[in-house]
Amino acid sequence: MKVLFVSLFVVIVDQISKLAVKGFSLPLLNLHFNGMLAGQRIPLLGDFFNITFVENPGIAFGINFGITFKILVSLFSLLASIFLLIYLYRNRNKPLVFRLAVALILGGAIGNLFDRVFYGVIYGYGPLFYGKVVDFFNIKLFDLYIFNRILGNYVFNVADLAVTSGVVLLIYSLNKQRESESQPASIIENYLAESKE
Repeated sequence: MKVLFVSLFVVIVDQISKLAVKGFSLPLLNLHFNGMLAGQRIPLLGDFFNITFVENPGIAFGINFGITFKILVSLFSLLASIFLLIYLYRNRNKPLVFRLAVALILGGAIGNLFDRVFYGVIYGYGPLFYGKVVDFFNIKLFDLYIFNRILGNYVFNVADLAVTSGVVLLIYSLNKQRESESQPASIIENYLAESKE
């Protein structure tokens, strides 16, 4: 289960990057870091890539169905993280690429779960399970307005990147496994099978 170190690494990098963007205060250590203002943008590659501080109260792409749905999303995220941990344990003998994919998804899920569960309490704007996910990587491909929403302008975080990478790697791993299962037996395997008969 060494791949869990990948999950841990994702969570640590995700949380450090979010604290750097949002800011934090540790009064016991007399340590205060202001971070960015909500909506503040730091251009890196023109209009294409920026660091933009956004807090996402809902699910992916800022979809928000209200306060009741918020607790359901948080609880679903918690259950999904537990399921992924159990799934990873049960599949600990699978190929490394498969386990790495699941570990990346798990790390990303826990990273965003931490925001949803604790950030409301830590930053004083809501109770447990009512926090907002901090997003900051901003890629602008185009502006397309549909139903008062802008498409083509994406804001995400390290956890989202880990989940997406994990899903891509998982699809790759499953395709490789399917290909190897459908490959005809090698000449040596055929010869050994025939010699036993």
